Amino acid sequence: MPANSGHFSFLPSHYYLTPLKKISAFFMCTCALLSNAQEQPPFNPGHISGNVQILWQQYSEDTLIGANVPPEKSGFNAFGNVNYTRGDFAAGIRYESYLSPVLGYPARFKGTGLGYRYARYTKDKLEITIGNFYEQFGSGLLFRSYEERQLGIDNAMDGFQVKFLPFDGVTIKGIYGRQRFDFDSRLINGEGIVRGFDGEVFLNDAFAKLNEKKTKVTLGGGFVSKFQEGGVYEKDTLLLELPANVGAYAGRVNVQRGKWTLYAEYCEKINDPNADNGWIYKNGRAGMVQLGYSQKGLGISAGAKVVDNMSFRSDRDQKLFDVPVNFIPAITQQHTYILVATLYPYATVINGESSAMGEIFYKIPKGSLLGGEYGVDVAANFAMANNIDTTGLSGLDRAIDGYSTNAFSLSGDKFVRDFNASISKKFSKSFKAKYSFYDLEFNTLTTPVTTEFKGIVYADIHVAEFNYNIKPKHTVRWELQTLFTNQDKGDWAAALIEYNFSPHWFVSVLDQFNYGNPDPAKRVHYLYGRAGYITGATRIEVGYGKRREGIFCIGGVCRAVPASNGLEIVITSSF
Repeated sequence: MPANSGHFSFLPSHYYLTPLKKISAFFMCTCALLSNAQEQPPFNPGHISGNVQILWQQYSEDTLIGANVPPEKSGFNAFGNVNYTRGDFAAGIRYESYLSPVLGYPARFKGTGLGYRYARYTKDKLEITIGNFYEQFGSGLLFRSYEERQLGIDNAMDGFQVKFLPFDGVTIKGIYGRQRFDFDSRLINGEGIVRGFDGEVFLNDAFAKLNEKKTKVTLGGGFVSKFQEGGVYEKDTLLLELPANVGAYAGRVNVQRGKWTLYAEYCEKINDPNADNGWIYKNGRAGMVQLGYSQKGLGISAGAKVVDNMSFRSDRDQKLFDVPVNFIPAITQQHTYILVATLYPYATVINGESSAMGEIFYKIPKGSLLGGEYGVDVAANFAMANNIDTTGLSGLDRAIDGYSTNAFSLSGDKFVRDFNASISKKFSKSFKAKYSFYDLEFNTLTTPVTTEFKGIVYADIHVAEFNYNIKPKHTVRWELQTLFTNQDKGDWAAALIEYNFSPHWFVSVLDQFNYGNPDPAKRVHYLYGRAGYITGATRIEVGYGKRREGIFCIGGVCRAVPASNGLEIVITSSF
């Protein structure tokens, strides 16, 4: 659902209204009068809220970094959400514009028009949504409809959604519709139809005898199917029928007791030949388990995940980011420092992955010998992922199922090893520092983040971050980063300095330097500066400089971003 923040209330007629507020007021009046025609005072006009974002980029050619200029010489992405709520009723729209899309976004997005619209009615224990909506069953292994605007991903459902709470602790959901696929001055949906339901029971609320029990248990499960007209697929010398209906089901459990939590989920999908899996008919499956322990000053978590042939799309012909029905969360930690996050980010391998992770956080108490006056935060994380162990089949079995597998074996090809540790300390009320170390093994054949090297990259990364309050409202933050590797593009260094004058102004400068590149001509400084102003819910930011080619990831989903050089303006506001 589009973001909601703030609200708008009617002002007396003698107050000045901006054009945006005039439009909002007209929209609110119309909806309120139609729904309140038979009611008596007091009059409730409801609320209007929304947000706007504008991104404009101007490009300059830079042959040194491989930055090309598109014919338009600029890119423009913008959207605006307007939401109206009154009592049990809610409705909203999102207006979008791609003239033309900024580099790194799907190039086929173009034009200006409505990309999202919905109406929702809630009464008693029933909620019905018509139009567009986002939803997720469990962790998303079975179904997830979501938007990640920074990656240009949006598989919003377009149809009907029903939520029903028949008893305490019981939630039932139903979905039916198509997924967003494209945008050409209007919303364009994919070919397939997605339908499904999900149920969840919190046992301690559903059964009175369990209300006071220390162990809290939630059970859930669902079923999702997609329909796309079938056909005949020619594979080798065979003519194989493509199934029109493909179903998947999942079950999950969440247990909490004291300081411990346990979450487990398993999903299975029937035969689904598609462009991702090479048109084989093998069933797909995915499972994950997470165990956590938390108390004051200490947190420990561990998890494991197995994925085998779990690409699930409403259109079997699509790949990459288009019309995914489900979502496989990443096993690796989501990094934020630029050299770690963008040079070798790991993307979930939906066709086959066996992975595990462990994490610990500990706060050395303040007042202790090591903790000092403010204490010390220490954290460590390790994640690993391999290809599943497969055995290729022969003859007819190869055409149908492709391979057999021992999904729980770790003898397959190495995908990633990611170990990182950090220590953070506050030295005074004005100064704190953090040091992080990363040891990375990354298979560029699995996640093709570079065209210059094929194989395992071994990299050590060091990051030092400092924050200093010069005086009230004046803060400076700086980062120093280094990456050492004998593979791919060689060693890197990065430096960032950011100055904040609260609550309005900020300015920063970032430099990335590939000083260890084997090709001296490519030992380039990627210098980028930005400045901005914040007032209330409005933020205006201007940036200029070089951006290197790389991979941008969120939650294990990645998109390639081309090199660019030029000016960027970003405006965001909410009301």
